[in-house]
Amino acid sequence: MIRFTGTALLLSVLVCPYAGAQKSLKEAYAAYFPVGVAVAPRNLAGADAELIRAQFSSLTPENAMKMGPIHPAPDRYFWQDADQIVGFAEQNGLKVRGHTLCWHNQTPSWFFTDGEGKQVTREVLLDRLKEHIQTVVGRYKGKLYAWDVVNEAVPDGGTDIYRRSKFLEIIGEDYIEKAFEFAHAADPNARLFYNDYNTESDSKRERIFQLLKKLKDKKIPVHGVGLQGHWSIYEPTAAALEESIRKFAGLGLEVQITELDVSVYPKEHARRERQPSDSDVLTKEMEARQAEKYQMLFDIFRKYKGTLTGVTFWNVSDKTTWLDNFPVRGRKDYPLLFDQNSSPKEAFYKVVTF
Repeated sequence: MIRFTGTALLLSVLVCPYAGAQKSLKEAYAAYFPVGVAVAPRNLAGADAELIRAQFSSLTPENAMKMGPIHPAPDRYFWQDADQIVGFAEQNGLKVRGHTLCWHNQTPSWFFTDGEGKQVTREVLLDRLKEHIQTVVGRYKGKLYAWDVVNEAVPDGGTDIYRRSKFLEIIGEDYIEKAFEFAHAADPNARLFYNDYNTESDSKRERIFQLLKKLKDKKIPVHGVGLQGHWSIYEPTAAALEESIRKFAGLGLEVQITELDVSVYPKEHARRERQPSDSDVLTKEMEARQAEKYQMLFDIFRKYKGTLTGVTFWNVSDKTTWLDNFPVRGRKDYPLLFDQNSSPKEAFYKVVTF
């Protein structure tokens, strides 16, 4: 077998079918697209930091640049975590994607209310959104090559294009347009993305397409669409994924996979309590199916070289992943290319061997 220790791939006495695969992710895909990873400050030291330096070419702050963490009070910004991530990237020659400037979740409650707790007007909320985006984007101007400007603005079900949120309720549909305009004004050179999940669902894909087409028709500065890629060993199909890439690229948009992980469980979107039947033992069958799924995904990613301009994994290794405890409380997941000891899994070799 081959194990990953520090920054080297070491051969054991056992023969591995992938023994010739010595390339890192960033080396294997240098001619295709940056391969990134979502991080928190805790990942920037020790084994995680070594793994990041060895394997990845781009970083995304997992939470540090979201509205709540970075702007917890009207007159206070918390820069420490975001600055630490950007600093690490600069020291190690890594690109950075910003995530995220406008999202209905993790927005502090003060954003929508005045000093008396009453809901603010459209004008006040637009001013707050503009000030927030200009301040955050301005601080990192020239240091980040791209931003997820608006996140998850389309609902999963129904026929509505716009998710019901405080931004929609108070400002109206054009809050999305304004967010992109504010971001472009703050850093004209940054690539600006709309980011969402379930983009392989026929209904949601179409509604996201309609949203983006409206923006493009109005010449709003949107440059790309992020397909989050929170998938599983059971989904998506190759046909559904390729349809999404082609459909959005048809608008003249670049496409990125922004939050990639492949759960070993059937996909669920609603949080629930753990049941006696919810085992979290990683079986050989799960590992094999995961490896096959990752191989299929990256075969497609390479096929769309030039159109697909980046792939970002959502967390470094199976040691810590946001899918632990979600959607099932108390259940461990194993969705990434590196195991809990930072060693490459079978899926890793499927991805770098082509």
